[in-house]
Amino acid sequence: MRISDRYIGKQVLLGTLFAVLVLGLVLVLGNLFKQLQPLLVDQKAPLELVIRFVINVLPLSLMYTIPWGFLSAVLLVFGRLSSQHEITSFRVAGLSLVRLSAPVFVIGAGLSLVSLWLNVNVVPHSRASAKQLVYDQAARDPDSLLKPGVVQGDFKGDGDEIQKLLIEGKNGEWVEGFHFYVLPSSKESGADLTYVHAARAALTVDKTKGQLRVKLEDAYFETRNERGEIEMAFAGEAEPLVIDLKNPQGTKLKANSMSNEQIRQEIKDNPNMRKETMVKMRTEITSRYSFSMACLAFAFVAVPLGLQTRRRDTSRGLIISLLIGTGYFLVTMMADQFKSDSAATMVLWAPNTACILLGLFLFRRARFK
Repeated sequence: MRISDRYIGKQVLLGTLFAVLVLGLVLVLGNLFKQLQPLLVDQKAPLELVIRFVINVLPLSLMYTIPWGFLSAVLLVFGRLSSQHEITSFRVAGLSLVRLSAPVFVIGAGLSLVSLWLNVNVVPHSRASAKQLVYDQAARDPDSLLKPGVVQGDFKGDGDEIQKLLIEGKNGEWVEGFHFYVLPSSKESGADLTYVHAARAALTVDKTKGQLRVKLEDAYFETRNERGEIEMAFAGEAEPLVIDLKNPQGTKLKANSMSNEQIRQEIKDNPNMRKETMVKMRTEITSRYSFSMACLAFAFVAVPLGLQTRRRDTSRGLIISLLIGTGYFLVTMMADQFKSDSAATMVLWAPNTACILLGLFLFRRARFK
């Protein structure tokens, strides 16, 4: 290994680490606490639950901060080397620009492997664990997540439905003004709309069955089917099942919370699955691999753009690189809009291909300057 490799590699690694920390604190945590607001402020969840939720969600930030941090670090390092004429010194010593960039590509490939491991193994598990925390807390202490005047829910039912709870007040172990809604998860789901109201209700947890049950007094039930027909019923006392507190992975998980093996098994077990759903699930697998290549793809464009940033004493190269980074992530997010596997795959891999081709073109120009 040449001294130049250690010199450039060390600066790129340290710059990447610093950039990841800065981006994580400034960009990601701000968005993270925005997502936590309903849990922390509206639902007034216990601090322990919030901390565990943050720990589970933090790995999601690395999906974006590692590639973007690496891109920023390479730009800054090669921009400084160019401004201080160190690049010129290396080239006079007989080292080509491609050879000088070798440690950048090695680090980019290594970070891509780290990103692949995170995207395939860690991130789906983190998403599923973050959702499971709310169920665990409800099983331990249902009252801690049931606050008067605050809609609780987005719990998945046994079918294609979403369950929501609202209470008006508390009186000892009883709640007053109990409202329970069962809503279709989508217009195409075909699930009925159900509304339950009770003057008083008491919550009990069956830990053996993993069920949160509600004892109702002076209950009113209303169901509206697809045709708009309403069925009503009244009961002095009732004890229906409200929420299944078993692992929600046993009901339905979104594709981004499932492992690759789970997605493939889900597709195999449901041959009659809607085509749009199947495409989204396959697209999720493809996106994990294409997203992981971002660091290596950014290595191609970051080196020549970093040289241009300082060589011309302007921020144009940095602005272009930020636009490329933003465009990269935005384009990959558009893949869900396509209804065929081939189109979604092309969109997901297009940013990597574009970065590599653009980088090769910029490298060729930089070599002759």
